[in-house]
Amino acid sequence: MIDRELVEVLPIFQGLDAPALDRLLTHAVQRNYAKGAAVFQQGEDATHFFLLLRGRLKVLQVTADGQQFIVRVVNPGDLFGVAMAIGRTQYPGTPVAAVDSIALAWPMTMMHDILQRSPTLAINTMQMIGQRLDAAHERLREMSTHDVEGRVAHAVIRLAREAGVISGAEIRIDFPVSRQDIAEMTGTTLHTVSRILSHWETKGLVKGGRQLLVITDLPGLRRLAGEEND
Repeated sequence: MIDRELVEVLPIFQGLDAPALDRLLTHAVQRNYAKGAAVFQQGEDATHFFLLLRGRLKVLQVTADGQQFIVRVVNPGDLFGVAMAIGRTQYPGTPVAAVDSIALAWPMTMMHDILQRSPTLAINTMQMIGQRLDAAHERLREMSTHDVEGRVAHAVIRLAREAGVISGAEIRIDFPVSRQDIAEMTGTTLHTVSRILSHWETKGLVKGGRQLLVITDLPGLRRLAGEEND
């Protein structure tokens, strides 16, 4: 059974009336993914598109020379696997569950008809894809205009914004994040990230352990990222 309470509060469905949501959900299948499971593989034919209800996914891409990058984190309420909407017939990356996760899936062949029947949903989908493209452009700017420490600071700040849980003066990332993950988010090496985070720990900016990341001084990280005046 699809948990309607989880679904109807999501931003993608804002403004959608109950009958329209009911029609949409009749074609959806709820799928559960254990931590570490892949939803689909990079390069596979895009047969379905998805909406994450609960959990977190890390979207991995492998380059032609074998380098692996984390291109984005999928958060609850995010659409993913929408290959047809960006003119692709194959999935460009591999979403892997960072924690036990739940998603809804629809056949890709229905995407055009679903959006055509619901202008509200089409607008919300367009806005979500636009936000994703804007975030991708922001990351490209970071890669070209910031040094490695600045890129790592931006990545950690983004994690805090998207998946941070406030506890007193600290912000804990609510899913396991390793130093290798941060290296793959920022296009650098594990050694470099380890050195930067160890230095930050001595300065009281962050603390953590194995796959644990806690921000203890967000304003300090924002200064490193050049965001102090934002």
